[in-house]
Amino acid sequence: MSKKHMLIMLACCLVPVIALGAIFLFHLPVNQVVFFLFILIWSPSHILIIKFMADDAGHEHSHHHAQSPAPDRGKIADRSS
Repeated sequence: MSKKHMLIMLACCLVPVIALGAIFLFHLPVNQVVFFLFILIWSPSHILIIKFMADDAGHEHSHHHAQSPAPDRGKIADRSS
């Protein structure tokens, strides 16, 4: 497991723990904390999704894979091998 993956997992585990700690420690209303976390996480996640989708689309178009010709329709494939 890479160090980057471990940091992401750690952050994803600590955010809910910190949020629950803040709720109980400061007697915050749960709906306001959830709403704030939703707004805080929603925007960056969309930016990251757009970035990674653009990277994947560019990666797919940059590599052309050689494909074998399609088998003739109507012929039965030889499955002896």
